[in-house]
Amino acid sequence: MNDDMEKVSGITDPVDRAKSAIDLMARYQRHVNELSRVRREAIEEAQASGLTQAEIAKRLGVSRGRVGQLASAGPPPERAFFGTDLVTVSLGGKYEAGKGPDQHPSEVVTREDLNNFEHLRKMLGGMKLDAQYEVIPTTGIVNLNRDNHVVICGPRLSPIVAQVLEGDDNLRFAKDRAWHLVDQVAGKEYRSPMDEDGSAGDVGYLGRLPRLDGKGTFLYIAGIHAIGANGVVHYLENNLADLYREVRTRRFSTLISCRYNSETLEVLESRRVTPLYRHEG
Repeated sequence: MNDDMEKVSGITDPVDRAKSAIDLMARYQRHVNELSRVRREAIEEAQASGLTQAEIAKRLGVSRGRVGQLASAGPPPERAFFGTDLVTVSLGGKYEAGKGPDQHPSEVVTREDLNNFEHLRKMLGGMKLDAQYEVIPTTGIVNLNRDNHVVICGPRLSPIVAQVLEGDDNLRFAKDRAWHLVDQVAGKEYRSPMDEDGSAGDVGYLGRLPRLDGKGTFLYIAGIHAIGANGVVHYLENNLADLYREVRTRRFSTLISCRYNSETLEVLESRRVTPLYRHEG
């Protein structure tokens, strides 16, 4: 820290010095946010273990009232589910409607996926995390070896994602007359109501999967249809704290079903329909 301060202080040009100070403050603030989250989570864990606020206060050397303040200050513990810094959301790209690859069309994302990003951005903002999105090209090539990364893209749009999904021995996508999801442990298929009777419902996959470089994980969200991913995001909006307490940042996968308004595409209900399968290793 002292080296950083001295380096900034030593910049001759005053505008460059001010800019460097602003950048350094932003970097330090990100560390402060994460440390505040760690502190809040630690106090919650201490209370859950049976320690009273008075006992925690004595060990920390602060007042009991201060412990109460610290227990609610800073980002919530479940912020760690997404990361510690700027979150990148990779959205599956498609060619513009009516145009093929020979016509050099732009790569676009669906209305549902843009809606997903906006919901995620709002949720992350409430936990003091910024978010940006990128479009996965139609080749399906995406860099999975990054921290703070969420991928929303069906396996049929990305062979790289499909390859990683093959490592999940519990849940996977399959196709016969239509795409569907399979719980291989329970021997049960989950098909989209859209394909069965045309009703406004779908099923989505949620998991934390291994990066290809073996140095971490990424969050993966996909529906049988695009709207299924919206159901997963809706589930996260309403159940993130409980989910984080169950899996923390360990690898897992599960399936989420949803109902939605067919006119507005607003998700009305989402629920988990399989166990939280923990991935060993």
